[in-house]
Amino acid sequence: MASTNDLARVIHQETELRLPRFDFDDAWRLGNLLRDLAVARKAPMVIDIRRFGQPIQPLFYAALPGTTPDNSRWVQRKSNTVARFHRSSYQLGLYLAQTNTTINAKYSLDEADYAAHGGSFPLHVVNAGIIGAVTVSGLPQREDHNLVVEALCLFLERDPEELRLP
Repeated sequence: MASTNDLARVIHQETELRLPRFDFDDAWRLGNLLRDLAVARKAPMVIDIRRFGQPIQPLFYAALPGTTPDNSRWVQRKSNTVARFHRSSYQLGLYLAQTNTTINAKYSLDEADYAAHGGSFPLHVVNAGIIGAVTVSGLPQREDHNLVVEALCLFLERDPEELRLP
């Protein structure tokens, strides 16, 4: 269950978790870090890292035991949300919940293509902006979001406890 402080906390996470650079090797390292965390926790998870543009460029993908094609669809929909709004899918979901509306009602976007649920986080590179997203699906949305934040903290050599949602 999301607390009333989650929205402010997620906005803070997005400000703090900016990358000095991000290339193919970084995508591989971050993706494997997420995969290792999920395997250690026996979490059924799909992990996706992509760079935005036309066309979108996949940089990392893994599906772990226990996932279904629905998890891949969730990843795509959450990532589309980050590409469109340049903020985490969980931040948008929390905002919509607080304003008692939906992504369809507020933005006329089809929920078959967009998901305002936790699990996709913008890859913000300093001096470059939002270049892509890291997305997971398989756990409840708040846990999906927290796992991505934890991985980004570890990737940036920061203490995950400083930024994770309580």
